[in-house]
Amino acid sequence: MTGRKPRTWRRYVMALVVWLNFLDAIGRLWTEATPRDVEAFKDWRLTDVRNPERVKPGSFDTDRAALNTFYTWASGAFALTNPVPSVPTAEEDEHQDEEIGPDGGRRSRDGLRPTGARRRQIKWMLRAAFEQWRDIGLRGYGFDGLRMPGWRGANEDRDAVFVDGLYGTGLRLREWASVLDVEIPLRAEGRFPKAWLAAAFIKGAKKEGRTYRIPRRVLKDIEGYCDPLEGSRTEAIRRAQHVGRYERLPYVRVVTGYNAHTRTLRIEGGEGAPESQLSLDAIAPDERRLLFRRTEQGLEPLALWLAPSGMPKKPEGWEDTFQAANARIAEKWVQWTAPHLQGEEWERRKEQCPLWARPHMCRHSFALKWFSVLSLVWQPSVDGFTAEELADLREQFGGIWYALSTLLGHDDPEVTKDIYLEPFTALQVDYLMALLDEDEQPAVDALIRTVAHAGGRTLLPVGAATGAGGEAGRV
Repeated sequence: MTGRKPRTWRRYVMALVVWLNFLDAIGRLWTEATPRDVEAFKDWRLTDVRNPERVKPGSFDTDRAALNTFYTWASGAFALTNPVPSVPTAEEDEHQDEEIGPDGGRRSRDGLRPTGARRRQIKWMLRAAFEQWRDIGLRGYGFDGLRMPGWRGANEDRDAVFVDGLYGTGLRLREWASVLDVEIPLRAEGRFPKAWLAAAFIKGAKKEGRTYRIPRRVLKDIEGYCDPLEGSRTEAIRRAQHVGRYERLPYVRVVTGYNAHTRTLRIEGGEGAPESQLSLDAIAPDERRLLFRRTEQGLEPLALWLAPSGMPKKPEGWEDTFQAANARIAEKWVQWTAPHLQGEEWERRKEQCPLWARPHMCRHSFALKWFSVLSLVWQPSVDGFTAEELADLREQFGGIWYALSTLLGHDDPEVTKDIYLEPFTALQVDYLMALLDEDEQPAVDALIRTVAHAGGRTLLPVGAATGAGGEAGRV
């Protein structure tokens, strides 16, 4: 387990606790467990009406992976028989996140894996729906578009720009939650400046990091969040410094400098030792929360996203932020649509709220938007090619799916195609483009005009490529 991520340790420990309690209830030692006991455990977790805390198939799939990993180790250490009818789980924890995809011929179907655990349900949010969810759930607005009286949004700027960043960058929750302030290109030019995603916290433990893009408006809001006079980040830091919270932390690493070209930090040596160089690609999320710099006011964290206490906010803490926003939206939705309901009827009505979000929905929506953009760019660029020529182009350059997999950081374009956008592959580009909001449409149009002019295969409107009285366009 030393090679797994801390969140996997926590999740597997929880699964083992539930399993050991189950065995204790039926009078069985963990060393005596049989495949029949595991099947009974599955039935109890999923379907037994006597269990008031039944779980969904996806949750039990993680339980199954935890038990298999545990007993695979125990079978070698204590010469036990593995009671879990399963296959090797060297990388199963990487598939327990929001991106559980098809087997693709690489792994056989596991008989213990419950039906419905093969893939999480994929959801998309249009920009208008996302902004409504953000404003009501995180910024104190109501469904009437007015801010609620008495709203106290102490962390409103942080929460709003965090979810905007998830939606605009397409990063996973753990990735976006682990960035440092030195990794944000606040002074970069362009609509979508490049940033570097360190290898240490990319899903799948990559050997190298990758670039990604941050929308300009997200960078502007990050500047506001970090503003030394009005941003909530600075306020949280000052509160922590005032009570000496940072000085009491063990294992703090003090950063004395940062080289943006090589992406390395200079780390202060302890007790007269010389400074050391540390690559950002080698610093995992837990270690990143221990990185601080010295200022006139005292120690200050490099982590971008901070809790009200001034401590770096853990990635799993953002799940609570989403859940609280969903609960607030459901409450306001019932007040808006059926204020006369009370008691159990009120609670049942809340469960029917049509507006909600999970962190990974932002990544799904990012994929859908850029699939639309890339489709629109690709189609005019290849007009006039034969089917054979198109096949040759896709073989050489990968087409839409290759470009989209690069944006999402997938090694295999088939993962992008099968998991994220499979239901949309047969839709027409015109319909997909209708999903883009007005703010994004001009940028897409400009991009298409650039591609069309460079390719020379698409007619441009009069005046688009030449001055008045010039040629209308070339074929």
